[in-house]
Amino acid sequence: MSALANHAFAKMNGIGNEIVVVDLRDSAAPGRAQVSAEEARAVASPAGAPYDQLMVLQPPRLDGTEAYITIYNNDGSEAGACGNGMRCVVRRIFEKTGQTTATFQTRAGLLNCWQGPAPDLYTVDMGAPKFGWQDIPLAEEFRDTRYIELQVGPIDNPVLHSPSVVSMGNPHAIFWVDDVNAYDLERFGPLLENHPIFPERANITLAHIVDRDHITIRTWERGAGLTRACGSAACATAVAAARLKRANRSVEITLPGGKLGIEWRERDDHVLMTGTADFEYEGRFDPALFASVA
Repeated sequence: MSALANHAFAKMNGIGNEIVVVDLRDSAAPGRAQVSAEEARAVASPAGAPYDQLMVLQPPRLDGTEAYITIYNNDGSEAGACGNGMRCVVRRIFEKTGQTTATFQTRAGLLNCWQGPAPDLYTVDMGAPKFGWQDIPLAEEFRDTRYIELQVGPIDNPVLHSPSVVSMGNPHAIFWVDDVNAYDLERFGPLLENHPIFPERANITLAHIVDRDHITIRTWERGAGLTRACGSAACATAVAAARLKRANRSVEITLPGGKLGIEWRERDDHVLMTGTADFEYEGRFDPALFASVA
C-alpha cells in the first residue's frame, strides 16, 4: 500500500502558488518515505488535493538539517527548487516547534530559512544562481546568458525574443516585455518549456521592469503550467535584471498572486526570498486514490 494512503497532509499556498505539504519523516520502514511519480499525480487529481507543487518531507540525510525534501510538480516530475513551497514548509515547522531558523536539504542543495521581519513573513536562502550554459542547462553553448538567441514568431517581427537564462536550482528563461498580460502565455508557455534548447525543460517568465526597485512577472511553470506565483522565477528574474543593470540587487517582485521581496546578496551572491505562507486546510489522503498505483 502507498505510504500516502490515509496519511495526513496540509494544503497551503505561497501567494497563490498551490502547495501540498506531506511529512513522512516518521515513516518507520526503509523506503516508506518515498513517493513515486504515479502517487504524486494521484494526489494532484481532482479527487485528491490538487496542487502546483507537492513538498514531501523525508528523514534527514545530513546532520543539522530538519529534513530532506523531494519536490514534485503536478505532472509527477521532480522540481529542484520551489521557494513558495519552502515557505509553506517553514511555517508548518516553525508553528509546531517554535523554531525561528531551520536548514533543509533538497536536490538543489541546502536551504537555510528563518522568520522574516514580521510574524507572517518567512525568508528562504535560495542559494547562488548559476549562469553557465552547461549549468542551466542549455543544449548548446552561449558565452553570454544575459541574452540568448531564442524567439517566437517571424524572424523579422518576433512576438518574444532574446530571453535571459539562469538556474535557481531549476532552469529559467525570462523574456523582457512592456506588458506581461499582453501575451498568450498559455499558448507560448508549453512550446517554450519544451523547446530543444532546454534539455531539462524550463520555466518561462514574462517580466516587465517598472523601475529599479519593482518588477512585474507572469510565469509558465515547468511541469505545472500557468501559475499565480513561482518563487524561483521571481528570484531568477531579479538576478537577471540586476545582471543587465536594469534593476537594483534588492527588488519587489509583483506576481498575479501577490508580492515577494528578493535580495541578491552581494557578499556571497545568495538570493534571499521573503514572503508569506498561507494555511488552507488539513486532511488525509483517501487510500482509494492509490488503488491503481503499482
